[in-house]
Amino acid sequence: MKIIGIVGSNAEFSHNRLLLQFIEKKFSDLFEFEILEIKDIPMFNQDEDQSKSFPVQYMYNKLIRADGVIIATPEHNHTITAALKSTLEWMSFNLHPFENKPVMIMGASHYDQGTSRAQVHLRKILDAPGVNAYVLPGNEFLLGKAKEAFDEEGNIKSEGTVSFLRSCLENFVKYVEVVKVLRKPLPTPPEDLYCTNPISTTIEGVDPDDPEWVEKASEIVGAAQGNDYVRLDHGLLTVDQIDMFLKALPFEVTYADDNNQFLYYNFNKPANKMLAPRVPAQSGNRLSTVHPPRTFKNVEYSLRTYVQVTWITSVQSFQTLHQKSSTYTTTKQCTILMVLMLESTKSYLTSNHG
Repeated sequence: MKIIGIVGSNAEFSHNRLLLQFIEKKFSDLFEFEILEIKDIPMFNQDEDQSKSFPVQYMYNKLIRADGVIIATPEHNHTITAALKSTLEWMSFNLHPFENKPVMIMGASHYDQGTSRAQVHLRKILDAPGVNAYVLPGNEFLLGKAKEAFDEEGNIKSEGTVSFLRSCLENFVKYVEVVKVLRKPLPTPPEDLYCTNPISTTIEGVDPDDPEWVEKASEIVGAAQGNDYVRLDHGLLTVDQIDMFLKALPFEVTYADDNNQFLYYNFNKPANKMLAPRVPAQSGNRLSTVHPPRTFKNVEYSLRTYVQVTWITSVQSFQTLHQKSSTYTTTKQCTILMVLMLESTKSYLTSNHG
């Protein structure tokens, strides 16, 4: 069972972040847990729709794939933080990942009441049209006097409090199982594999299926090459250094953008030596060109299902993916989807999946 925890504060230090981190390390026997931050979510403004921005899309993709959500909220002026309210606005404006999603509320504060009024307010918000979450009834976990509640290692000191928290989480796990029966699958729009919806980074003026797309597109935009430097988030490398690094990776990496245009693959082996065969002339192609029509349904499934970073590091997990989709891997929103091709998995692969 996959549960997402949302830190309801964008502050550098938050006792609610500590609370979720404690859950992550203490109750790993109950569920798989991942903590999401809201500090990069923009302030909500319906006149400037940022539903497709990376921070909003990233959170949306995480939430729709989770079995349940735990929100740890502070209390500011008897209500939730402005940052959390903005996050919930984006998640109920054009995107609706909370619809029919089991949600548990908790909170930590410096005072005795432990975010009780903020939690009441948050329940009302989650019940609003457009959000429509299934909020766990009862099981109110209110951690008061948070400054004294944790030890130096971030553990809750009171054994009674830890025991009560476990009982609340166990009840939430049961609640998630009950709600699963009631939930309807979210509608998924069909994927456009023909690159008919250009995005901000789409290079116009050259046919995506042109076998010389890389050369022609590079000339149009004056692309960096060779010893030209590229500034990265945490470094400065030349194009040749980046190319060398990517080619040295012991697995195949392919990249397709939000317009479903196949832009890159890293292996310099012949196609017949690759697990997902590719040739240089395919770079820039529409995904509808890269794949034969018989594989389109599998490709669409992969695009919708494996958007987030996925590492496949065992024969068992690779078999599961292979049964569900083609061996082609894709990326969206500048997130690389990487498949670690272990030698032991090669016998499970065939080269006829596009």
